[in-house]
Order: sequence, then C-alpha cells, then structure tokens
Amino acid sequence: MSRSSEAPSERTRLRRLYERGAYDQESVYGLLDVLPLAHVGYVLDGAPVVTPTFQWREGDHVYWHGSSASRMLRTSEGAEVCLTASVLDGFVLARSGFHHSVNYRSVTLFGTARKVEDADAKEARLKAFVDGLFPGRWEMLRAMTAQELKATTILSMPIDEASAKVRTGGPVDDEEDYALPVWAGVIPLAPQVMPLEADPRNLDGVEVPEHVSGFRFG
Repeated sequence: MSRSSEAPSERTRLRRLYERGAYDQESVYGLLDVLPLAHVGYVLDGAPVVTPTFQWREGDHVYWHGSSASRMLRTSEGAEVCLTASVLDGFVLARSGFHHSVNYRSVTLFGTARKVEDADAKEARLKAFVDGLFPGRWEMLRAMTAQELKATTILSMPIDEASAKVRTGGPVDDEEDYALPVWAGVIPLAPQVMPLEADPRNLDGVEVPEHVSGFRFG
C-alpha cells in the first residue's frame, strides 16, 4: 500500500465527512494493529452477511481465521469481501439532536480473500496472531497437532484498497445554539482490563506471565 493521500479506488473513497478520512499506510496499518475485532462482509446464497472475527496484520496483508467448517470462511475464500475494524471512543452530546455524534476509529478494506494452504505457513500465521496479542505466549503452549491445524482455516487479503476514518473532539453546534442552557460535551469510552480470573484447574505454583499481568488493550 502506498503512502498516498488519495483514495486507492472509487469504493474506498470517502464521500461524506471526507476530512475525517485517510488512505496512507501509517493511518491504515496503525488502526489495524490496535483494532483486533473486525467484521467481514460477504455474500451467502445471494444475500449479504456480516460476521465478526479477529484480524491481525503481517506486512501488507491482513489475516483472519476460524473453523474449517465455518460458512463465512468457506464462502469468502476466493471471493470479494469487505473487512472493517472499529472501536467506539465516546458519545458526543450536542445542544441539538441533529448534532449528536460519536468519537470513533475505523478502517475498511476491500479485496479478494485467499486461503493460506501451506501447513507451516498456517502455523506461522497463528503464532503471529497469538504473540501479537500476548507476546511470548506461543512458545509456552503445547504444540498444535496436525488435526488442529487441519481444522483451522486462515484467510488473507492484501491491504491494497483501504481507508481509515476517525472522529475526535467535542460537539459542533450551530452558532446560535451555543446560547442554549443545555449541557454539551463528550462521554469518553475506553476498553478496560478487569481483574484476572484464573482457571481453578491451574497447577499449583504456576505464575502469571507478564503478557497476562501487564496486558493492555486498545
């Protein structure tokens, strides 16, 4: 993906509130790297379907995975899909209903999904996925079996057609509305890591690894 400020295609070009958008590599990759939860849009039996999944980026490709029996993965393979990752950062309360809004970060990709076929490549992709969230965890785990690898499908898509869109800041009201006695502002939102819930079947003496105790999200 280039570092251009221009939309890479007509279907990625933002038509409304385009000033919130960006098409450069830094903006798109930066959002993909911090927004793991994504939704994949595809066509199933002639009808549109959107399925949530986790995505991760390696280089200039984005990946997602699931069961080899997944309808979403089987239908998406070799097909044109749309992948969107997003997060809600706050509610924006204005002095009129029309100007209420939300602060958010989002990135949308279009392209053709391809299956990762090679077993070694599949395992390497899954390692990157796990270690991307929890650095160093893969080496602590039992090795995957051939059957587990067979039961897992990974799809990839080049990051060629992508756009990022972000809203920040407070409400933007009509000038005359600033004289109204109505509270306006932002209710910020953020992911929160709650206290750990250890599996009661953990072996005695097993320590909490740093990638768990120090986990941060978003």
